[in-house]
Amino acid sequence: MKRIVLAGGTGFLGRALVKHLQGSGYAVSILSRTPRSTHEPGIREIAWDARTLGDWTSELEGAQAIINLCGRSVNCRYNSENRQLILDSRVQPTRAIGAAIARCQRPPLVWLNASTATIYQHTFGPAWDEAGVIAASPDSRDAFSIHVATEWERALNEADAPVTRKVALRTAMVLGPGANSVFPMLRRLARCGLGGKMGSGRQFVSWIHEADFCRAIEWIVSHHELSGVVNVAAPNPVPNEAMMKTFRQVVGIPFGLPAARWMLEIGAFLLRTETELIIKSRRVVPKRLTESGFTFDFPTLRSALENLNAE
Repeated sequence: MKRIVLAGGTGFLGRALVKHLQGSGYAVSILSRTPRSTHEPGIREIAWDARTLGDWTSELEGAQAIINLCGRSVNCRYNSENRQLILDSRVQPTRAIGAAIARCQRPPLVWLNASTATIYQHTFGPAWDEAGVIAASPDSRDAFSIHVATEWERALNEADAPVTRKVALRTAMVLGPGANSVFPMLRRLARCGLGGKMGSGRQFVSWIHEADFCRAIEWIVSHHELSGVVNVAAPNPVPNEAMMKTFRQVVGIPFGLPAARWMLEIGAFLLRTETELIIKSRRVVPKRLTESGFTFDFPTLRSALENLNAE
């Protein structure tokens, strides 16, 4: 049985990915700060602190892949303490995995490391593929996020892993039924009549259905020509206004109160989050995935929302 090591396997995305990989016949070793005993066949949880080397490093020997999804939620206020926690929670696990691979006699064949589609410049113009511009924009207040993304990828690129294929997963917003996905929250707003456009509504939203995310990960693991940067996003990003209209149509609510920019600022302060998560225009397309032959089960937002709403 082929074996995959997964760091960050207990969160919303990790749980979905474990289930998918298990169904595809992989054995999965989950690196966790709080490992649990599990009786599921092919699933093991191993202790690590996401910073230092330890017994967990032996799990990488002969593995098909190491997949690192570690990263503290960015849904918080960007004060100095949270900024450091967000950065460290991404860079430190990446460096630890790189150090572990360097010690392996039989290193993993491929290393998939989480990154973010937020790395690209705020744009209302043509969509960014993997060659898109990386730059901060005062309009979207994203300088910190760009810094985190570039440092995250720098840690991956600088790791000493000459025989392991490396992939930086520039992932868009993942839609799924899990509590930490944005889907339940946006559906709730639409059902309550609050699902109108946010700010100007012109800002693009890049997204991907949870099932396509998992399928894309398995595809990248098995397609050896894919290395470096890969955009993990559906091929049809949409403006925020169109996204919220689709949510309303799917849940059967004909109207939705809009939220002006000043309302978003107040709401973000009260909810202890940042408006950047809403106002930045992320228009990203998965050029390398589609050129490699990957097809999406949910290429349009409506198909994704209808599927998730029916669950």
